[in-house]
Amino acid sequence: MTIKASCHCKATTFEVSQAPQTVTQCTCSFCSKRGSLWAYYTPSQFKLTSPPENVSVYKWGSKTVKHGFCAICGCGTFTETPDWSTGKPDFDNPKISVNSRLFDDFDLDKVEVVIIDGKNLW
Repeated sequence: MTIKASCHCKATTFEVSQAPQTVTQCTCSFCSKRGSLWAYYTPSQFKLTSPPENVSVYKWGSKTVKHGFCAICGCGTFTETPDWSTGKPDFDNPKISVNSRLFDDFDLDKVEVVIIDGKNLW
């Protein structure tokens, strides 16, 4: 089941290969200000369907995570990140975190929200 997503102005679009089982609400300073609900995918499950120049990138802290946002309307779209499941960056297993609030024609209210305490973890 392919799910399409778009920013507010539709200049940045992408799709993922399946619906998320859960989405993550992170309480770190960046995620809480952004208001995203993150769904996680492998690079092969994600496809940017708009021109790459429509995406701007913000890096902070360790500079290892690329936080994408629409260069036109500013909506937070997706991140490119190493796998952090062990507590250390695994660059051999990158992840794409997508802002599931941007999914088109998808009932996000039916997906479980998992809260992680990013405010105190990093």
